[in-house]
Amino acid sequence: MQVAGIQNISISLAVSAPPIAFFPATAYLGSMLRFFFILLLMLPFSLQAQKLPTRFEHSEGTQTPTYAEAMDWWRALDKASDKISMHAAGPTDSGEPLHLVLYSPGGESSIGNIRKSGKPVLLINNAIHPGEPDGLDASMLLLRELAFNAQFRKEVGDVAIAVIPFYNIGGALNRNTHSRANQQGPEAYGFRGNARNLDLNRDFIKLDSRNARSFAELFLMLKPQLYVETHVSNGADYQYTMTLLPTQHNKLSGPLGAYLRQELEPKLYQQMEQLGSPMTPYVNVWGTVPDNGWVSFIDNPRYSSGFAALHNTIGMMTETHMLKPYDVRVKATYQFLLIAAKATARDGKKLQRLQQEQQGFFSRQTSIPLHWVSDTSQHTTLNFQGYEGSMQISEVSGLPRLHYDRTRPFEKPVKYYDTYRPEQPVQVPQFYVVPQGWWPVVERLKANGVAMKAVEEDTLVEAEVYRIADFKTYERPFEGHYLHHSIKAVPKKQQVKLRKGDFMVSTSQAARRFLVEVLEPAAPDSYFAWNFFDTILQQKEGFSDYVFEDVAAQLLREKPAWRKELEELKKQDNAFAQDAGAQLDWVYKRSPYYEEAHLRYPIYRIP
Repeated sequence: MQVAGIQNISISLAVSAPPIAFFPATAYLGSMLRFFFILLLMLPFSLQAQKLPTRFEHSEGTQTPTYAEAMDWWRALDKASDKISMHAAGPTDSGEPLHLVLYSPGGESSIGNIRKSGKPVLLINNAIHPGEPDGLDASMLLLRELAFNAQFRKEVGDVAIAVIPFYNIGGALNRNTHSRANQQGPEAYGFRGNARNLDLNRDFIKLDSRNARSFAELFLMLKPQLYVETHVSNGADYQYTMTLLPTQHNKLSGPLGAYLRQELEPKLYQQMEQLGSPMTPYVNVWGTVPDNGWVSFIDNPRYSSGFAALHNTIGMMTETHMLKPYDVRVKATYQFLLIAAKATARDGKKLQRLQQEQQGFFSRQTSIPLHWVSDTSQHTTLNFQGYEGSMQISEVSGLPRLHYDRTRPFEKPVKYYDTYRPEQPVQVPQFYVVPQGWWPVVERLKANGVAMKAVEEDTLVEAEVYRIADFKTYERPFEGHYLHHSIKAVPKKQQVKLRKGDFMVSTSQAARRFLVEVLEPAAPDSYFAWNFFDTILQQKEGFSDYVFEDVAAQLLREKPAWRKELEELKKQDNAFAQDAGAQLDWVYKRSPYYEEAHLRYPIYRIP
């Protein structure tokens, strides 16, 4: 490949980033002297690019490869460099295997050998939404340079980088040109939904897809120090190309939360500024302008970064701006992945230590909050670079519509509400009991590395048992589920029978926080919220009124306190007083005829 037509190349020489010869230019290269200087400077990189050019480069930054093209390219890179190895890493819903590309400056070609080497690990996940392929092309360019450029390897440092080229393979195979209506390029791309039309960035807790199960296994094997997932944003218009969505630092909490907030984030913003790509926090604004500030996004464990937090790893999502040209977005993503790799190398030993301390931190917590809410009494001030927005009359509807005027850029202070406070703390039990009949839950716990021990013989134990007192369910389906929320569960001490083969799950393990988040029914992404226990919400037996009338009357004669309570309810609630069936049901649900399993949460707590 020739040197890409030097007049069409934009070079960034800031900090120690390599000359980026593959990006079409926006700047005019002044004098002939500067022309030849840059040509010489680019030569080593360009020679490496000639070995394995990418479709992105061939198209001068307007195209991204197909799944088949990209996988052939990665195989060629694996063959060409002893620093690169590619591995099949488990099944996906598409029928194609998930692939992992490993880079190690020491040439370690397996996860086991990388772990033995002690190198810190950066895990990069691309194309979870294949219509947002910026990270795929950026990763190809980054790993190719690491593979062939010894000086560049030295500058980046001693870090292993694991790249998932395509997480959502089914979506990548569903290639099209129109599904990203708001996005400027590339010319063709994949689709957001996977082979089963799941949004995989909502699947990390519920594990409905084979992709997510393979990812969980891979994540636990790698134990990365930093996790980056690449995206393209929707929402407001502004001047920035790159925005950053890290896991929420208060929710992450512990020593990792402090490090993220006080050390890592400030350095990342500073270094992107130095590279000529200033970055702002993810602009969590919809249907209005960001001028009035915004609340930071809360990444519950359904999202990858929230999932990573439960496994003591700092996770973050890059969100390039949809309205910027594709080549500009890829450049910014490349720059971020580069500084993320350097940060992992620089702070690798510290991060490994902090991960151990994080585990110790949660092992000492006797209670863990289930919910986090924005604390709007606290904010930081961003010097935000945006565009003036106004309401104009729509040509389509004749009604007001939002319009951004790019001829009127501004820089002004805006409030950023990035503090969350914990709510609804729950005491962590010594054990959870998971009956063997709830095998879909057992499978998901095991997939997340949860250790459990089978009960060896039938036995009786004293336990806390929840009854589901109240919950609400969203009316519309969400990722194959009707999600529950506003869940109220009331505990009661009971003697419960455990059968041989039921599972005792100790909370004295690395998955302590994970267990609380998925097994406490009131947690926002609990297995109960995701419908794994919906069968307990349906009453299986009932009564015929004409038969139960006499039984109910006898029960009320035997239970005068019931009769008194019933009469009080009738006085207080006229509708209830006029509803014979409701009164019979009231008696039935207090009688021994009412089934024990209805609304009885089947995961028990042993304090």
